[in-house]
Amino acid sequence: MATMKVTRMLLAGLLGSVLLFSSAARAQEEGRHEVTLQGTGFYTKDSNGNGISQHATDTGGFLVGYRFYFNRWLAAAADYGYVRSTEQNFTSTGPFNVQSNIHEATAALMVRLPSVSRLQPYVLGGAGALVFDPTGNGFVPGAERQAKAAFVYGGGVDYKLFYHVALRAEYRGFVYKRPDFGLASLNSDVTAHTAQPSVGIAFRF
Repeated sequence: MATMKVTRMLLAGLLGSVLLFSSAARAQEEGRHEVTLQGTGFYTKDSNGNGISQHATDTGGFLVGYRFYFNRWLAAAADYGYVRSTEQNFTSTGPFNVQSNIHEATAALMVRLPSVSRLQPYVLGGAGALVFDPTGNGFVPGAERQAKAAFVYGGGVDYKLFYHVALRAEYRGFVYKRPDFGLASLNSDVTAHTAQPSVGIAFRF
């Protein structure tokens, strides 16, 4: 009888350990995923090249993203963003304005820095593309949809509201070739820089 009692206790303890381990594993797995929604600004620096002076209107849009955490400090991120802006090109033959929707698709690695209280800072770096799609307003004959490879860098900080929810403030910088919409007359051959500050919310699960 004593042996059976000890056996039952061992089995109960083993079962409890398995359930506890499984629960902890699920909790850890749930914490590896994150989705975000942010409102953004989009500010492109003026440039000059090949006799063309270029300016893009400042604008705003949104950014949605997903992160997968390999561990507490390293994650892979995939993001999609959208804005609408007008490229104002000033050439020797006159001004040419091309309004376009801009689609942003990037992949990056994110590294968390040491946290301070509820604040969790991080840095990121990666690559992707900016797709410039003319809308028809301010249309220049022959202007075509054009994708430009882009390097993205930046960082931000999360303020933890709850265990699974945080407010986010972020800055991203894009470096890419200025679009010419397939028109030789608008090809300035200049590297552009766009600043994209944003604020939003992150959900971890």
